[in-house]
This record gives sequence, structure tokens and C-alpha cells, in this order.
Amino acid sequence: MLSKIHNNVCPPSPQSTPASIALLILRLIAGIAFIYHGYGKIQTPFSWMPEGSPVPGFFQFLAAVSEFGGGIAWILGLVTPLASLGMTFTMLAATLFHAALLKHPFVSLDHGPSYELAAAYLGVALVLLFVGPGKFSLDFLLFKKK
Repeated sequence: MLSKIHNNVCPPSPQSTPASIALLILRLIAGIAFIYHGYGKIQTPFSWMPEGSPVPGFFQFLAAVSEFGGGIAWILGLVTPLASLGMTFTMLAATLFHAALLKHPFVSLDHGPSYELAAAYLGVALVLLFVGPGKFSLDFLLFKKK
């Protein structure tokens, strides 16, 4: 039953071996980065933003779980659609927060704040959401059609 549900959400990877290797490398690099980004947040998941932040504690919690747990999920290639969906919303919110609310530039040439990294991670999340984790993933091993 779980396999049937999962295959409707994330069908087994039709990617070639080279494309699957590229997806594995993308998952590993982004996953490791998100474990680092999320580790401090998961320590105080409801209050990792500065006091007075306009973001409610529940949304801070969702971001912390999305980043830390999503990083682990991406590395393993397990529940990739769910991890990628959470990461997509988290990075969309981060991009909009920096671009629209804080008025940061896309790229800061003087090494100040920008929304470049959040937008790049949003792109990674969208690729993994719509393309899938590739053949070298637990999702593929567990849910491929036999």
C-alpha cells in the first residue's frame, strides 16, 4: 500500500545513470549544507530567530525540521518528495523574506546580506521535487516497480 502511494507521488526514477549520479551529488552537497544550516535551529526550534521576529514560533519549527530533517532525507534519498516540498516552502519563504521584506539584493557585491543562497536552494528543492532523487536513493530501492 505504501509503495503504491509513494509511486503516485514519486514514480521510480527514469533518469540515466549519469543523471542519477548528478542527482546524488546534488543531494549530498545540499543535504550536508542543510544539516549544518538546520542544526542550530533544531536546538531551539520554536525560537531560533531573534526576539521580536515577525515569524511565529510554529513556522520557525517547520523551517528547522525542514532544513535539518530534509537535509538527512536528501542525503539518503528517502521521502524525497516530502523533504523537497518542505524545503521548497522554507526556501521560498526565506527568499521572499530577504528580497521583499528586508530589501536585500539578489547578490551583494560588498559581502552583505542577499537572497542569492536562498534562491539557489529553492532551485535545488524544485529540481528534487519534480525530477526525483535518481536511481542511487533509498526511494528508488524501496519503491521501484518490480
